[in-house]
Amino acid sequence: MAKTAPYGAWQSPITSEIIVSNSIRLGSIQLDGSDIYWSELRPAEKGRSLIVRHTAAGVLTDVTPAAFNVRTRVHEYGGGAYWVDQGDIFFANFLDQRLYQQSLDASPTPLTPEKALRYADGIVDRPRQRLICVREDHTQPDQAAINAIVAISLGDQVQTILASGCDFYSTPRLSPDGTKLAWLSWNHPNMPWDGTELWVAEIAADGTLVQPQNVAGGPNESIFQPQWSPDGVLYFIGDATGWWNLYRWHHQTVEPLYPLEAEFGLPHWAFGMSTYGFASAQSLVCTYLLDGVQQLAQLNTTTLTLTEIKTPYASMGDLKVGDDFVVFLGGSPSRPSALVRLDLLTGQTTELRRSSSLELDEGYLSMPENITFPTGNNLSAYGIYYPPKNKDYIAPEGTCPPLLVKSHGGPTAATSANFNPSIQYWTSRGFAVLDVNYGGSTGYGRAYRERLKGNWGIVDIDDCVNGANYLVAQGKADPAQLAIDGGSAGGYTTLGALTFRSVFKAGASYYGVSDMTALAMDTHKFESRYLDSLVGPYPERKDLYEARSPINFTDQLSCPVIFLQGDEDKIVPPNQAELMVDALKEKNIPVAYLLFEGEQHGFRKADNIKRALDAEFYFYSQVFGFEPAEEIEAVEIYGL
Repeated sequence: MAKTAPYGAWQSPITSEIIVSNSIRLGSIQLDGSDIYWSELRPAEKGRSLIVRHTAAGVLTDVTPAAFNVRTRVHEYGGGAYWVDQGDIFFANFLDQRLYQQSLDASPTPLTPEKALRYADGIVDRPRQRLICVREDHTQPDQAAINAIVAISLGDQVQTILASGCDFYSTPRLSPDGTKLAWLSWNHPNMPWDGTELWVAEIAADGTLVQPQNVAGGPNESIFQPQWSPDGVLYFIGDATGWWNLYRWHHQTVEPLYPLEAEFGLPHWAFGMSTYGFASAQSLVCTYLLDGVQQLAQLNTTTLTLTEIKTPYASMGDLKVGDDFVVFLGGSPSRPSALVRLDLLTGQTTELRRSSSLELDEGYLSMPENITFPTGNNLSAYGIYYPPKNKDYIAPEGTCPPLLVKSHGGPTAATSANFNPSIQYWTSRGFAVLDVNYGGSTGYGRAYRERLKGNWGIVDIDDCVNGANYLVAQGKADPAQLAIDGGSAGGYTTLGALTFRSVFKAGASYYGVSDMTALAMDTHKFESRYLDSLVGPYPERKDLYEARSPINFTDQLSCPVIFLQGDEDKIVPPNQAELMVDALKEKNIPVAYLLFEGEQHGFRKADNIKRALDAEFYFYSQVFGFEPAEEIEAVEIYGL
């Protein structure tokens, strides 16, 4: 029989220890013939990333020796940190950012010098015995990094610049016959989801590029994932219509393949992202998001007919396609994500690796509900609502649960309804959760994405506030126990909502921005002009930066906040949190601050992930006045 206990005071089997001890982060799928490779970020190994191989015979092995951590810092967000060709593995090592070559029966050997150079997103040019990749040059510390596409000889390791002059490059891709190279480039102030250019060049006898041609894109059109078909036709995703759709460049013309008000592409935050691939010259397999639901489908490139592929998964990420199979990261609301192989002939799916061994009784599992709610300017916004759920407890009659509103990072990104044990941590203790896809989020077309243009710190905050108010009006949340949290850009939205609005009663900022001016002056190259579109050009619109910086309005902040920060964060440096903490201490407003040694932008170490989650819960228990059912390590809270 269920016990009666206040929301928040329910005992849950979903502990932070279980979450971190049973979890890895899967990604960066690569195919080499019938062999499947991927990366695993293992919190239990202090956040190390390594390469894992799965053979056609089903043998699973770790490829990367213990001394190496496969991760690149190009653009700081990385991605595309390794690639595989004919059994040879090439990867960037996090500690020294050098490229290494490794065969399956030998130790890694360095390919690049000990210099302030970073590499990502490579391919192997076998006929010329070289690598082609993106290089980011940090050898001039008093200047911005210099990005280029370079070739690295596998013999003498000489590096040759193939394309340069633009602020950013990505996705160098060789045609099947090795005669052409395609790539993307873009310039400040654009981010890659604002506008990019797709280029193609012939490769001369000496390996240099000649006759470069801009075939698609521009300052107001975003191109994503150029890829050659097996018969040498260049395909790509572009948003000329306001939606990321599939195109191909053939006989010097660009042809739309299947126009649809759906998103076949993604915001290019990291290298190596993939949403489609070729099973043959006549068959393309792709994923797309339609009305908030992700689909897997096969496109006949001759008839241009699209056929849905049924799977038991609600999302399919990092898609790679072999001759008769597909590999992807499959997610669902009720199970941890897994690396999945789908047989295109039979439709059978096989899970090669799960991100977690966590098995939950359905009695503790809160199922997500997609909601649409009214927001500013007579528009609607989107969110995913999770009600409290714990089979062992009921709340006292007439009470409503505390609500945790989650604001995702980016801000050009999106949340999904995939299983998230951290959300279940909250709901199984009696919290309701609202994960908001505020205006500016991806997955709803360019117009929705551009709601945030010039309005960061307004639209995102309004949508989070209006989402909370919507649930309060429906009797699904206690207006006296509304909390908000978020990381990075979501941390800024959190601090802005707590400072400029009075709806939320507490919050947690994970490596969040408190001073927009400081962010504009002190961040890495990739995002150094991001705020031009989100806020306005700096210093011309310094007034907007000051008006939207929570640090300048601490007199308006009158509720408790906990800050969680990595001491090596280069994207949002620790001083962003510390300035806010000091200001709150001066006002004697309850505040807590946890600084995690050795963490960058986003926590990767198991102990720190566990500590951060428990600390946030403990903080709310003290602020909202409920007694946790289990013993949790206390957090020092100033002013409480």
